[in-house]
Order: sequence, then C-alpha cells, then structure tokens
Amino acid sequence: MKKVLLSCMIVVSCAKEPETPQPATHQWYGHQVTASAYNSVFWQTDSINPSVAAWGDTLKPGMKSIAVSRDLIKLGLTHNTMVKIDTFPDTFYVKDKMHWRWRNRIDIYMGKDIQKAREWGRKKLMICYAVPMDSTTITLNTFE
Repeated sequence: MKKVLLSCMIVVSCAKEPETPQPATHQWYGHQVTASAYNSVFWQTDSINPSVAAWGDTLKPGMKSIAVSRDLIKLGLTHNTMVKIDTFPDTFYVKDKMHWRWRNRIDIYMGKDIQKAREWGRKKLMICYAVPMDSTTITLNTFE
C-alpha cells in the first residue's frame, strides 16, 4: 500500500503545471496563390546584386524566404510576414517583392539551384500568412 501511495505521489509531483494560455499576437489568413520558384542569379532579378532583395535583405541559399506580388502586400503579406506554404513543413518569410506585372503570386527562393527551381515549376496552392494583431484587439486564446 505504501509503495502504491509513494508511486502516485511521485507521478503527481512530476506532472507539469498546465501552461497559461498566451495571448494571440497574429491573425492567420488563408489564400490561394500561384507559386513558382526563383534564384539569386542576374538574369532572374532586376538588381545589380541578385542576392539583395527588394526590402534590402541579403538572400543566402537555404533561407526560407519568398517574394510576393505587390497586390498581396495590400492583403498583409509585407516584409518579414510569416507564411506557411501548403507543400512545405517550414515557415517562410516575405523578403522580396515581384515585378508589378504579377498578380496573386509568390516566388519561393531556391538559392542558386536553377534546376530545382525549374523542377518546381508553377503550381496553384494554399498559403497561410500571419498578420500582427492590433494590441487593442489581442485576447487570450481559450481552450475547450
């Protein structure tokens, strides 16, 4: 009996305290886009230095970044917005803007691997992106 009681006390004392819900700081939105891929090479960019993105970030192979068409910027996909892309497990960040002619598009950065970008091709897919909430509207998440 003492062993059972002692075992129960150990289990109870090792149990973690339930975490306090954190206030939501971002509102997530879904949007269907056409996705293609791009590389930091001269002939794919309009920059003197193809590794420097439109907002001044230096792109390096392996970075999880995307370029967005300018109409998406108006929807909240601005510089450093977190983006989840349908077919990737990672979170990407908006680091670049596309030419004015493109609408409802993203370009996934694939470093200097031109073959990988060509194999990716062009696809319609869903993205989810996080827009920071106004501090006056932030509320606690409730768990049921």
